Amino acid sequence: MSRFRQQDNIIGQSNAFLEVLERVSQIAPLTKPVLIIGERGTGKELIAARLHYLSERWDQSYHKLNCAALNENLLESELFGHEAGAFTGASKRHQGRFEAAHGGTLFLDELANTSALIQEKLLRVIEYGEFERVGGSRTIKADVRLVAATNEDLPSLAEQGEFRADLLDRLAFDVITLPPLRERRDDILLLAETFAINMARELDMELFSGFSEKAKQTLLDYHWPGNVRELKNVVERAVYRCQNPHLPVSEIQLDPFESPFRPRASRPSSVEEEQIPTSVPPVEKDNAASQPRPEFPVDLKAESQSFEIELIQQALKHSQYNQKKTAQKLGLTYHQLRGYLKKYNLLETGASSAS
Repeated sequence: MSRFRQQDNIIGQSNAFLEVLERVSQIAPLTKPVLIIGERGTGKELIAARLHYLSERWDQSYHKLNCAALNENLLESELFGHEAGAFTGASKRHQGRFEAAHGGTLFLDELANTSALIQEKLLRVIEYGEFERVGGSRTIKADVRLVAATNEDLPSLAEQGEFRADLLDRLAFDVITLPPLRERRDDILLLAETFAINMARELDMELFSGFSEKAKQTLLDYHWPGNVRELKNVVERAVYRCQNPHLPVSEIQLDPFESPFRPRASRPSSVEEEQIPTSVPPVEKDNAASQPRPEFPVDLKAESQSFEIELIQQALKHSQYNQKKTAQKLGLTYHQLRGYLKKYNLLETGASSAS
């Protein structure tokens, strides 16, 4: 069994995505819980698998479960198992995911949808490594590395009492925030070509002749609300409809339900375009002249980190060290800011107020 077999679909070269992979490599060897935050279709499940296969548990079992797919009773049984006769229809003992994943990793997706009961039992497993099956009284030990994911704002849910704050603290030993595809423009064509080649192979086409310039521009201009999953669907559909190995794909249908009765939504609205610029605005001459010219050669990474640290410290001071206000001023989520504070050892600086 190959240790890296499950990571073949992780593709990207943008700085935002490479930073995520670096964070994953850092935290993977530990057995601590990890929380993955990201919009739908950003690849949370792939990152969870990478955490497992880069860990010392890579040759042990890896289990995954979508918490939103089951109601409370079924989810409790699926996670912790049940004894025969525990409820109507429970004719025999059922082993839960925590038992099955002993020694390995358990990935829980859509964690924000869990009930207070499930959250309480999850907290106990994380803290003490033990639980009971539904309808049982025997305590069972489980050595499981827990990785959870959500596209919800868990800190806000915790403030509203809809998610346990103590569970959030334990889950968030490290938080990995996945960038949406619109923030990974350097990856769009790379991903599109990969999906196209795979689809051409599935259709037994001799080769894939690439995308026309018009098609490339369409892919780059779109704002991809469905992220990588949507891109994959769009590209596969385009290759399927073309099916000519000697011509580049030129027609990209972004909306499969396009009709004369529905407006085409191939581009973001003017408001979205203002919020998500596709190019860097030109620098005015006066501003450019006032900037000090660096003395080359320079360490680009070190200079960038120095600038980020200074900007974060200024924002913290301006927000009176309130981390949520600081995150808003920097255009970050709370979890993203916490990631930067940990990265640059600024947690003590920003610890005066986290609410």
